[in-house]
Amino acid sequence: MTACEILRAGPFTTVQDWPGRTGYWKVGVPPSGPMDDLSFRLANQAVGNPDSAAGLEATMAGPRLRVDEPAVVAVTGAPASISIDGTPAAQWVPLHLEAGQVLDIGVVGAVGMRVYVAIAGGIDVEEYLGSRSTFTMGRFGGKDGRTLADGDSLTIGSAGSGVITRILTDEIPALTNSWELAVTVGPHSAPEFFTTADIDDLMSTAYEVHFNSDRTGIRLIGPQPRWARSDGGEAGLHPSNIHDNAYSVGALDFTGDTPILLGPDGPSLGGFVCPVTVVGAERWKLGQLKPGDTVRFVAVRSEAAASPSSLGRDRRASFPHVLSTGGDADHGILGRTTTADGTTEVTYRRSGDDNILVEYGDMRLDLELRARVHALSERIADEQPRGLIDLTPGIRSLQVKADPDVWSQTSMLQWLSECEAQLPPADDLVVPSRVVDLPLSWDDPATREAIERYMLGVRSDAPWCPWNIEFIRRMNGLDSVDDVHRIVFDAEYLVLGLGDVYLGAPVAVPLDPRHRLVTTKYNPARTWTPENAVGIGGAYLCIYGMEGPGGYQFVGRTTQVWNHRHPQTTPGFDPEHPWLLRFFDRIRWYPVSAEELLDMRADVAAGRGDSVRITDGMFSLSAHQQFLDAHADEIDATRGAMESARAAERERWSQGGEFAA
Repeated sequence: MTACEILRAGPFTTVQDWPGRTGYWKVGVPPSGPMDDLSFRLANQAVGNPDSAAGLEATMAGPRLRVDEPAVVAVTGAPASISIDGTPAAQWVPLHLEAGQVLDIGVVGAVGMRVYVAIAGGIDVEEYLGSRSTFTMGRFGGKDGRTLADGDSLTIGSAGSGVITRILTDEIPALTNSWELAVTVGPHSAPEFFTTADIDDLMSTAYEVHFNSDRTGIRLIGPQPRWARSDGGEAGLHPSNIHDNAYSVGALDFTGDTPILLGPDGPSLGGFVCPVTVVGAERWKLGQLKPGDTVRFVAVRSEAAASPSSLGRDRRASFPHVLSTGGDADHGILGRTTTADGTTEVTYRRSGDDNILVEYGDMRLDLELRARVHALSERIADEQPRGLIDLTPGIRSLQVKADPDVWSQTSMLQWLSECEAQLPPADDLVVPSRVVDLPLSWDDPATREAIERYMLGVRSDAPWCPWNIEFIRRMNGLDSVDDVHRIVFDAEYLVLGLGDVYLGAPVAVPLDPRHRLVTTKYNPARTWTPENAVGIGGAYLCIYGMEGPGGYQFVGRTTQVWNHRHPQTTPGFDPEHPWLLRFFDRIRWYPVSAEELLDMRADVAAGRGDSVRITDGMFSLSAHQQFLDAHADEIDATRGAMESARAAERERWSQGGEFAA
């Protein structure tokens, strides 16, 4: 085995493979992989590797490395100075290194952001959930789940029989500072969410790339939407808020008024609208956008999009402009139908050229809609149609991701419609439903610190600052913060989705509507949230699976819902996988002090402890409906009072200029 020593790692160099970590979107594990898949795969092609071989991605500047045996390497991506033992070398060609020679890759030039290095045989690191790709925020994959450091040593696999080749000029992607991105309309466009003028702005504006961009997403600077509705209802007070659904990589996600192009380390599930989505063949460009670049969106028809599997001329990457005769004129809606019993509308939304978002009913919280999502997901999973990649349930939707070269969107739509016509009634739903008792440190010091950081670094005048719990009280018309405490600890939260802000993070709703505290989400979002913070956004509760950005209003902190080290031995965790919770689990809280919680967290990290208490059970939708019917009058009165308080809060926001901020 050849060893590669990292003499200088560069500012952000990681091991990646393609297509990354697929099949785990439903539990909040992003694919990761190269941000510019085209340059990465061409580097592998140059050295005779398969597309899937692991290589290096370097941001802003490349590494300096030495091999202890002869090796063939290729450097692609953004232009940068290349040398071998001080002698200049070229990009996009196979380079032969003798034992002990040093390859030095310098700083990225005026265009582009990322450089890629492939070595014949690929980089041999341990797989995690089926991939060698590094997800630094999750602390797994690649080299110990982190960026490379000076002095690291990597093992190179044995070179196969692949043909070493030079990349042709018309195969090399064109880089610029003024980008055009081919997008399809949807899933959330005008006139439901945005005005027609908003979409016109979107398609005519040269957005600027913000410096606060990374592999999770590219933040853009541009005009504020006018919005086609006043708020998100139970999903949140801002008009960008919706009931959580799955995202596509390449979706333009409006987190409040801020547009963000979601990257390969982005979240799988969230509660914000996405008016357009970059098509699969164009997502390589996200990896080369640098702060200060401009981006224009060009609408294309989904069936006219280039093939993302192509590495040659068919990819249309060698010239900077997007050729288009116009986009789809359907506002992102592929079709509508009704369920077999005729009671519920089904909407099929386009999300890029490789996803269909199947959405049930009106924009409201209704467990019957989640039951329909479950039935459709189970049906598709059982049949495993050719080309299927991922199934990701949301609150009232299911995202179906497929390889567009194998299963076209037209064929997907027809097949999904046929499936829908054969599904059983939703009220037949009876599923396993464990009661999971978890500790909660109320108003934990870590969440207080996150609010302080937000006020110092992002925004100090937000209505939810300086104390999120007081904001929750005010929004729901409660007499005191003690009432917030009582409701949270009395509630039983049904897990409707996983991966809401990564790594098995649940999005859960109280089964008793009287316990459904409704808040809005931070606008703009936080840049830091402590691992396992507990928050409420819209009507939903979330446990953050890891450190990262976030927007839910804090109530406290709990123990780990993702086990990095010892899922085989830690009580409560399934030995087969690292995530704690399952769909339709019921979460209940018991109080602990901040000090007790730290001890419990240490126990979980060490693979021991009994902080999680699990009792098997079942959930019946019809039995739940009987409960709602029996308490309908009191539920209506409680919900009405809370809605009046939210209306008053919204009026205060309007008078204070919050919606124009």
